[in-house]
Amino acid sequence: MFFVFLFRMKLPFILLVDDEQHIADVVIYMLKEHGFNVAHAANGDAGLQCFKDIQPTLVLLDLNLPGLPGLELFGEIKKIRPETPVIMLTCRGEEADRVLGLEMGADDYISKPFSARELVARVKGVLRRARITQAAATLLKYGPLECDVSAVVIRCSGQPVLLTHFEFEVMKTLLKSPGRAFSRDALIRAVYEEGHPVNDRAIDACIKRIRRKFMAIRSELDPIATLYGIGYKLNPALENDPS
Repeated sequence: MFFVFLFRMKLPFILLVDDEQHIADVVIYMLKEHGFNVAHAANGDAGLQCFKDIQPTLVLLDLNLPGLPGLELFGEIKKIRPETPVIMLTCRGEEADRVLGLEMGADDYISKPFSARELVARVKGVLRRARITQAAATLLKYGPLECDVSAVVIRCSGQPVLLTHFEFEVMKTLLKSPGRAFSRDALIRAVYEEGHPVNDRAIDACIKRIRRKFMAIRSELDPIATLYGIGYKLNPALENDPS
């Protein structure tokens, strides 16, 4: 089970995975005080499901977790969305795990016990570095598809595809994680603001419109694969299509 606090998609969303409730309560309070949304999972399995569901901006990950171990959860996070920053929460005696985590690609670590002020400063620092890195990566490519994030344009085989704002956001979300399967709910969370009247049928209709527009350029090209009972992902057949 996981809990979400102060849900607004416009603010940075932090996922805290820690089984020590007294620590989690303090961290959640301090992060909310500094303008962050927070989701909390108390074990590794719930943390993985929460990560898949909400696509957080940053993860605070305790290494000593019940259920799925912290390092294994870290590996799963990096498989799903490698660009997501992760700060590891460790005990003083976990140096070997901490070193391994940093070697695996963790962005920072903080040892328990820590001050709330230090934690918030670390979170802000990692997010600042991540924004600089992500700003440089404004061109997303997958086979014949190319998304210029800064210019807000998507091309298919070099030709611009005229998309609405929400159609563009759906394609951008899929292109950012080309190997990931998105549920309809996950796409709604990623694309639409809280309170926007939208349901599963609206996502399905949006996908149909996107397909028509791409297939008007290349009749044989379906950019999105439907995973029945799950949702959608980019069509894997496009990965090796150079045209």
